[in-house]
Amino acid sequence: MKIEFVPKLSLYLFFIMISISQVQVVTAQSLLNPSTQPQFVNPLPIPSVIDGRNGGTFTISVNQFYQDLGLRNPATGQPMLTKVWGYNGTYPGPTIVARKNVPLHFFWSNDLYNPSTLQPLPHLLPIDETIMWALKDVPNWQQYGIPVVTHLHGGHTEAVSDGSPLSWFTPFFSKKGPEFQKGQNEPYTYSNDQDAATIWYHDHALGITRLNVYAGLAGFYLLTDNNEQQLQAESKLPAAGYDMGLAIQDRMFTADGQLYYPSLREEEEHEPSPSVLPEFFGNIILVNAKAWPVLEVEPRQYRFRVLNGSDSRFYNLFLSGNNTFWQIGSDQGLLTSPVLMNQMLLGPGERKEVVIDFSNPALWGQTIIVRNNAKSPYRKGETVDPKTTGQIMAFRVNKPLNTNIPLSVLPATFHFPITPLVQNGPTRKLLLFETEDEFDRIKPMLGTIDGGAMDFEEPVTENIKLNDTEVWEFYNTTPDAHPIHLHLVKFQVVSKQKFTGTLDEQTGKLTNIHLAGQSQVNNLDQEGCKDTEVMLPGYVTRVIAKFDLPGSYEWHCHILSHEDHDMMRPFEVSEPAAKAIQQIVSPQKIMVKDNLSVYPNPFAINTTIRFEVSAQSRVSIKVYNMEGREVSTVFEGEKTAGIYNLTFNGRRLAAGTYICRLQINNQVLQYKLIIQR
Repeated sequence: MKIEFVPKLSLYLFFIMISISQVQVVTAQSLLNPSTQPQFVNPLPIPSVIDGRNGGTFTISVNQFYQDLGLRNPATGQPMLTKVWGYNGTYPGPTIVARKNVPLHFFWSNDLYNPSTLQPLPHLLPIDETIMWALKDVPNWQQYGIPVVTHLHGGHTEAVSDGSPLSWFTPFFSKKGPEFQKGQNEPYTYSNDQDAATIWYHDHALGITRLNVYAGLAGFYLLTDNNEQQLQAESKLPAAGYDMGLAIQDRMFTADGQLYYPSLREEEEHEPSPSVLPEFFGNIILVNAKAWPVLEVEPRQYRFRVLNGSDSRFYNLFLSGNNTFWQIGSDQGLLTSPVLMNQMLLGPGERKEVVIDFSNPALWGQTIIVRNNAKSPYRKGETVDPKTTGQIMAFRVNKPLNTNIPLSVLPATFHFPITPLVQNGPTRKLLLFETEDEFDRIKPMLGTIDGGAMDFEEPVTENIKLNDTEVWEFYNTTPDAHPIHLHLVKFQVVSKQKFTGTLDEQTGKLTNIHLAGQSQVNNLDQEGCKDTEVMLPGYVTRVIAKFDLPGSYEWHCHILSHEDHDMMRPFEVSEPAAKAIQQIVSPQKIMVKDNLSVYPNPFAINTTIRFEVSAQSRVSIKVYNMEGREVSTVFEGEKTAGIYNLTFNGRRLAAGTYICRLQINNQVLQYKLIIQR
């Protein structure tokens, strides 16, 4: 069929609104009315700081607690505490401050259990067990607790520390995901070998990311470098005390102040309950986990690092009173030059840095409100309520100027222009598609133009040569705008252009593509490096990135309801085949070694790799295809003396023959693997 966007969008909106209304018909009397809540009264919280600028190893716990989110009992006006999850007992988690080229090591501890009984805690929110999720195939999964795994969003991170959705683990590591490698005896390592940027960490467990992040599992990770420090020292950027993160999230609450996340009520026999929804839009806005807060400011410049941490809601932000601001940074750091703005769009997962100048004497004593007018879903959904979701927070210009801290003045440029990447790898034509699952629910998917839509667990189609610079073209055939996030890389947006084509509604394959109109290049405020970009419906968006670390990573929509069902795909980065082929012997010469065995073999999905280590050693287990290209890292790290059994999950690999290569210090053993389906 020819792609038709408008009719499809109307059906999509109808489904969204009917779905949410079905929930609210049942529960409307028990939900907290946002109009009863105070606005611009609660002081803006500033998260605590973990200073990692000198390096070190840290342990951060994931736990449950009660916190004041600024909600008030409508009848009494008294504060209502909300049960949430967080890192180190706070929501958002502590802001981690790191320095370029100073590595940090983290143990992320899943402490979601009752400390008195050691029994795992249930989730705060309803879990849809019909979608692909971490414990889907585990009988009586409740006895093991809730899985978590932390992803450093925007980090240039080794694969085993990236926080893959398949690297999850439950309390006490009683259950672990098929790609779990670090976190129990060996910490996650963040090399921090990138320029200063506002990045963030959040949970990424398979199929419940939306629920775990909604419960509170997110925090800022601020990376600094010499250039940024010099700009601050010269008062070309606001000083540290006037530099803060703003994490914007929307929520819903029950009448007693507890988190509420809607799920479809059972209307027909075949509909699951609870169920994942196509998208979620809350009616109360939190900033740094406080409802509609206010920040009292001095008459000077302030730097704000703005994060859209919401499930599905886009924000188009602007200031009351026609006040303007300067955008100075994007996902991956400072722009070349500041750009004067009067509004700014943020999709879920995106970050942008701005400077607001409150020094104009006419602003003294005024309250400036940060407003939002992005429709939900973006761009052609419902208009926001100007009295609730159309307002974010406020600034009140009423603090005396601290004359001990010099005023800042933005420079004409922050650094040399960003060097454009030069392509030396292939151009990949990728697909954004929308279909329905077996329960007739909307299911957004990813795939390729030629291969059509694919589930997360289908074999990898993006097999990338290490150190290649590739162009990825995202063809959005859905009615929705999707913020697409690539793990590992920072990319440059090349262009956006309208297209038409013939879409196979069953497979998602796209043919007869015709580009329309002029190719649109970036505005000045979009010239920074990115890791998340909004892909508009009916457009092909082109980005270019260098893939310079080996291993398994993901790309996905950062609308959390979408990535959980099933808008996420893996990609593999591996050494060039010519180099890798020298590391393995031909299959005819492979010998079975006494201390390396694989069972079952052949296998369909999972097999066990058994090996023995005689003394503490550095161990590496990798799998190669018959072209000599690395397709999976099973384990890489230290092992003490003993016999080990590691599970290898081949779900992402096509049926065929592979080589398992075990290296213990300088000893290399190899084994033929056969995947049959």
